[in-house]
Amino acid sequence: MIEAMASLFKRFACLLALCLSFGACAALPARVAQALKTAGIPLSSVGAVVQELGSARAQVAHEANDSMNPASVMKLVTTYSALELLGPAFRWKTEAFVDGNDIVLKGYGDPKLNYESFWMLLRSLHGRGLRDIRGDLVLDRSYFGAVADGRIDDDSFRPYNVTPDALLVNFKSLRFIFIPTDSGVRVYAEPGLPGLEIINSLKLSAGDCPEGRAFRNLIEANFLSQPPRASFTGAYPVACGEKDLNVALYDPQDYVAAMVKQLWGEMGGTWTGAVRQGVASPSARRVYVHESEPLAEIVRDINKFSNNVMARQLYLTLAAETGGAPARPENAFTAIRKLLLSRGIKAPELVIENGSGLSRIERASAATIAAVLDAAWKSAVMPEFVSSLPVVAADGTMKKRLLGEGIAGHAHIKTGLLQDARSIAGYVLDRNGRRHLVVMIINHPRASAEGQPALDAMLAWVYDGATGRAATTARPPVASPRRP
Repeated sequence: MIEAMASLFKRFACLLALCLSFGACAALPARVAQALKTAGIPLSSVGAVVQELGSARAQVAHEANDSMNPASVMKLVTTYSALELLGPAFRWKTEAFVDGNDIVLKGYGDPKLNYESFWMLLRSLHGRGLRDIRGDLVLDRSYFGAVADGRIDDDSFRPYNVTPDALLVNFKSLRFIFIPTDSGVRVYAEPGLPGLEIINSLKLSAGDCPEGRAFRNLIEANFLSQPPRASFTGAYPVACGEKDLNVALYDPQDYVAAMVKQLWGEMGGTWTGAVRQGVASPSARRVYVHESEPLAEIVRDINKFSNNVMARQLYLTLAAETGGAPARPENAFTAIRKLLLSRGIKAPELVIENGSGLSRIERASAATIAAVLDAAWKSAVMPEFVSSLPVVAADGTMKKRLLGEGIAGHAHIKTGLLQDARSIAGYVLDRNGRRHLVVMIINHPRASAEGQPALDAMLAWVYDGATGRAATTARPPVASPRRP
């Protein structure tokens, strides 16, 4: 009995020392704790840090060093590291070669070789005198090594499950557009690729317009890759108005083939060959180099709209640029860890699988994410990084949150969402003109369905200036986060 009590006292002393040293026990704001209680989420399932920028003290550091799944907040680690290591002006290239009768396209991982960019690439080849492609279209994807598909669920048609590709064209996706009319619902695809069959027997209906999976279930969306077919046979609420649905329907090579057939034909060119994988021969002649938008713009798309495939493309680009081609994910992790250590961030709990947060195994603590935010604020790339984050109640993934609240337009916040995880991280300018970094991660079965009110309560609490009245004596956890 005495030994058990001594062991318990020793454990309590260790926890007390941890609280005093790293602020790991600083209480959550009352309104946040109440929102979590209402949601049925225990405080032990939450990690959080709030700290005024430039301050030596954290106002909140609840379970700050616990290893947690940060969901898409992990994109902050990837994008900050890329801005530092590659520079905001970094651009991807896509090369075109004439190799006998063949055309070779060599990709270097451009995350945004979208429909318009690919059209410009082909248009530039046409403008250089190329009219008839008598051989094959050869796709050189060798800049990236073999990549696991990394699907987070069993739905292979969802665009967020698209596998990274050194020659990623238009995210390999189609956008189906639904337009209610007096006679029913018009459906068409963009791009309207040859061979695609659309079956549309939608019926207009009353009621609210659901989002996500509920919308797909309501319209009874079904897809087939071979041959490419999409069917919509359910109900379409009038309240939806014009709406779209993005789907990754095609095999990568079939997708490029269909894109070339459509666009090249529209330009008056001919092509009778096939699409295959390969590389240019030593005698091939490079005829054009397409350049992407700069990294600063790519980072905005990644963080504003939480684009998973673009984040994965960026992560593998880091791997290739720092460790050589073909890109291997472990080289990106090595480069990121080295960068963080150079900024005084040890992050022993950090686990990165693909850099997007779309993962069941990625891990980071609230303290590590806070440390990244602090380092980014002090960095020369701060303007590009901060401007890439969604503005509360204005754009990106925060466009519809906290509308009409005082914090609207006063915070740049990255969000994260998985089945058992919800998170926020970013910067809040409070009503008194002070700026704070904020991180809150919830890992719990009820997080995705019930966790948002608690996250919003945290943001509102920081904006209200309550942090100035609740400062603890804890040292900041952002200098060197570590597990107890």
